[in-house]
Amino acid sequence: MKCPFCGTNSDKVIDSREVTNGQIIRRRRKCSHCGRKFTTKETLVNLPIMVMKQGGIKESFDRDKLRKGIAIACNKRPISAEQIDLTVGKIEGELQDLKTRDIPAQTIGKLAMKHLRKLDDVAYVRFASVYHKFESKEEFLEELKRLGA
Repeated sequence: MKCPFCGTNSDKVIDSREVTNGQIIRRRRKCSHCGRKFTTKETLVNLPIMVMKQGGIKESFDRDKLRKGIAIACNKRPISAEQIDLTVGKIEGELQDLKTRDIPAQTIGKLAMKHLRKLDDVAYVRFASVYHKFESKEEFLEELKRLGA
């Protein structure tokens, strides 16, 4: 690693920590030449995920879009931003573990509901109501009954 202060390529790692569920590694380094300390972050480079939408349209997976949808479902619930980020990270990790890079949008929605159900019942129902496009109160009540089961 090149020292940002003196430009030499001689340093020693003095501390390493995982950040955001192991997706980022923060390393504290000390330059062997000038003795100054600096921090680097290493991120895992994943293969791109393509989302298969209805009608055969493909688009790149957008982590921020997933996070926004989950955050809306969690609005005014006792769920921290960190919990939302961890949930999004778990979903993205499961998507990366799939054998294919072309993933149906329904798969992402189902994973989001699975994780939201564990996190908060109200957030789950909010997300499910948009995902399933409930057209009547009966459909909504049926989902609530399933949740209670």
